[in-house]
Amino acid sequence: MFTGPGFLMSIAFLDPGNIEGDLQAGAIAGYSLLWLLMWATAMGLLIQLLSARLGVATGRHLAEICRVEYPNWARILLWLMAELALIGADIQEVIGSAIAIKILSNGIFPLWSGVLITAADCFIFLILENYGVRKLEAVFAVLIATMALSFAWMFGEAKPYGVELLVGLLIPKLSSKTIQQAVGLVGGIIMPHNVFLYSALVQSREIDHSNRGKIQEALNYYTIESSVALFISFMINLFVTAVFAKAFYGTTIASTIGLTNAGYYLQEKYGDGLLPILYIWAIGLLAAGQSSTITGTYAGQFIMGGFLNMRLKKWMRSLITRSCAIIPTIIVALFFDSSDDTLDVLNEWLNVLQSVQIPFAVIPLLCFVSKEEIMGTFKIGLLLKVAAWLVAGLIMVINGYLLLDFYMTEVDGVLVTLIVFIITTGYVVFIVYLVSRDIPFSSWFKSKNDERLVN
Repeated sequence: MFTGPGFLMSIAFLDPGNIEGDLQAGAIAGYSLLWLLMWATAMGLLIQLLSARLGVATGRHLAEICRVEYPNWARILLWLMAELALIGADIQEVIGSAIAIKILSNGIFPLWSGVLITAADCFIFLILENYGVRKLEAVFAVLIATMALSFAWMFGEAKPYGVELLVGLLIPKLSSKTIQQAVGLVGGIIMPHNVFLYSALVQSREIDHSNRGKIQEALNYYTIESSVALFISFMINLFVTAVFAKAFYGTTIASTIGLTNAGYYLQEKYGDGLLPILYIWAIGLLAAGQSSTITGTYAGQFIMGGFLNMRLKKWMRSLITRSCAIIPTIIVALFFDSSDDTLDVLNEWLNVLQSVQIPFAVIPLLCFVSKEEIMGTFKIGLLLKVAAWLVAGLIMVINGYLLLDFYMTEVDGVLVTLIVFIITTGYVVFIVYLVSRDIPFSSWFKSKNDERLVN
């Protein structure tokens, strides 16, 4: 009864942006970042369980609650941040599908035409949704199975070193040379739009909100389903990382491998087996791209409808949501051919963009699930709250490193420095504002102010 929403949520852990992060982590860092992949997935599971808790306990999703709880200026900023993160993720997803289509068609369909073909999936989504959400979930189950089989086949062909793989999982290791790949892994795993999405997906099941036992039952089953779904997604990500670690770590071409050329490098390395590995790679990539673009459209509807309280027909909302991502993607596809290294660099920075946007989804979520007036008896306890804020704090520390690194390596000139400084200051101030709403002294000051006004 409760199986489905968790697997839709897990698609965001398997999109082409994640595949890009996995293969680059494997090629450049070998097996050394597998521990981070595992713990990032665990952190993602914690955040998604809190998202499900919010949706089940309140009967509203995260964007709707943000609209009610925040003042207009903060609500609009949060909406813009969510849309920016969604567009960045969608660009990766659509380009990933387009690359796969180009490979499978032997170049007959260039990158831009693959983008247009992928753009049509929003209408497929509408057709599937009309037949019921369970039919849609079944399609996603097939796509996840396709990814699992494709990348497991590659794993079998590559035969990674078992001992090194186990060491990479159990022993944390990080160096200055692999920090960007590490950030990309975290940014790819914990995606902002997915936090909004899951709080809405869990409402597809009818739950008696007047019965505390029924709510707890739903939360228990969603916990089991989410854990299974994310374990499967972790294994698929591990397959990709291990294959590229075995094949390319320590080679002269390791730093040049990206989503656009990875399949061709695999083909050169492993040749024509029972099935050409290039096409196995492309099938897995296409399944990842197609499934994630549909869930991206789904997330976009909830984000736009929740923050702006828009009452539009489904096809209109899908068209608006898809256009926000497709138009920038078409521009990217026209300017960058899939053989151009610039496209892979763009994908890397889009992964980093996800990481920078994470606080604007995670912090409101943590504030809401901690409030009794919103969650009632289902507010989280102290231990879970501390763990969740530690995860959020770690993410913000990573973001701080990114901002510092950006200043040191990319910013040049007085005017550019001033503009970046203003944007960064605004970014930090907004995070402080969001965090302050969950700190006890903020309510203390409010109560003292109210007391003063009464007097």
